[in-house]
Amino acid sequence: MHQLAGRLSSLDPEASESLRIVSYFDVLIARGAGLDGLLRGAAVLSGTVAGAEVRGRVSRRDPDGRLLGDATDGHRRSSLLSHAGWTVWLERDGEPEPHDEMIAERLALGVELLEARRRPERGIDAVIDPARPIAERMALLARRRIDPATPVRILATLADAAETDAPSAIVPTRYGLLKATLDVSGELNPPEPVGFGTWVRADRAPESWDAAVIALRLTDATAPAVDAADLGAMLLLAQAYDPGAPHEDVLALAGLDPRSADLLRTLVEADSIRSAAAELGMHHSTVQARHESLTHTLGYDPRSNVGKMRYIAAALLLRLTGPITPGRAQVR
Repeated sequence: MHQLAGRLSSLDPEASESLRIVSYFDVLIARGAGLDGLLRGAAVLSGTVAGAEVRGRVSRRDPDGRLLGDATDGHRRSSLLSHAGWTVWLERDGEPEPHDEMIAERLALGVELLEARRRPERGIDAVIDPARPIAERMALLARRRIDPATPVRILATLADAAETDAPSAIVPTRYGLLKATLDVSGELNPPEPVGFGTWVRADRAPESWDAAVIALRLTDATAPAVDAADLGAMLLLAQAYDPGAPHEDVLALAGLDPRSADLLRTLVEADSIRSAAAELGMHHSTVQARHESLTHTLGYDPRSNVGKMRYIAAALLLRLTGPITPGRAQVR
């Protein structure tokens, strides 16, 4: 990490400083630092007072490590982040410094981890972990007084999404940290974007979590909430897909520029090439030529029945794939 930071400092000072902040807090958390330790670290890095209010109790530290009183002495709370049960902030008279937001975010993460350790009974990460023996998961459910046959579903939201009254946990996934929430009523109103997992027996909760993560990845501005149950047989395809080894059809779509991708989508959805040209505001012959070019690029005709199925499947799986480097996105 130190070698990487040294290399970055000569190439990108901003990225180097961000990496240093992340590394600094990682060490504090790994070594079991408490709230005071996290606040001292945030104060030293920011050069100003760092504060936190946890379960109604306010703690503040200055850059010299001194414990201050509850009052903020008229200083503005900048880079303030709140969560259920706690709030953290940095105090400045003027505008926030460039790295205040990053420092506040890492401080917030540390406080959330401390709170999660304090209230392990709220976490459901073990219940949705497929690597745990089913007997262990059933024992954890019993502690919550949930019968293994009880219908449940898991919701997937962003890690910093607001809390609900239902049990939840921050869970590492291939797409980064996400929040898993246990739903037994079907009446939760989670923050968006949200992916709803399938309803399953409680002892099969890992299956619902897997579906919820897929559903969350398929959300966008037009569909901020996606229910995995609505995917039908496409859910099976998504669950069988390995994002680490994208199919050639996925790589082909990833290699298209935005304009070609939009034209392709219109070609697939339109009744005819002529209607597609009208929708795109292009001449029929131009769209016809682009259709032929795309057919060659993709290796199939996207307007044929089979071609449409291949396109729809590849477009779905592309949403589940991380960023593809140009070298991997070569098309035929």
